[in-house]
Order: sequence, then structure tokens, then C-alpha cells
Amino acid sequence: MGKPGRMPKKKCCQDKPRCKRCPLRALAEGTLPPGYTVKKRRLVKLDKADKVLAKSTRKAA
Repeated sequence: MGKPGRMPKKKCCQDKPRCKRCPLRALAEGTLPPGYTVKKRRLVKLDKADKVLAKSTRKAA
């Protein structure tokens, strides 16, 4: 049996070519784990995607 795949990184490092664990690459290849998506180069759970986006768009003072 083959070795199970690793989870993608939490954040894309923006390297070119894309690294093996890049969340953008996993999204394009269709290998993201169930219940996950990519928003603004970050790996997020589907049920918390809107909260993460709202939080990350605020600027730190």
C-alpha cells in the first residue's frame, strides 16, 4: 500500500514552481482533504471560511 498524503501547508509560500504541499496546487489537482478550501492563499475549513476572511481583512493598528 502507498503512503498516505500529507496535509497541505496552512499558507502558500508563493514559490514558483509550486511546492509539493502548496494549498493552491492541491486545490488545482483536486487533492484537498474533504471539508477544506483555499481562501486568499490560506487553507481553511469550509465551515469557518467566512469568519477567517473577515478577520484577515482587518488591518492591525
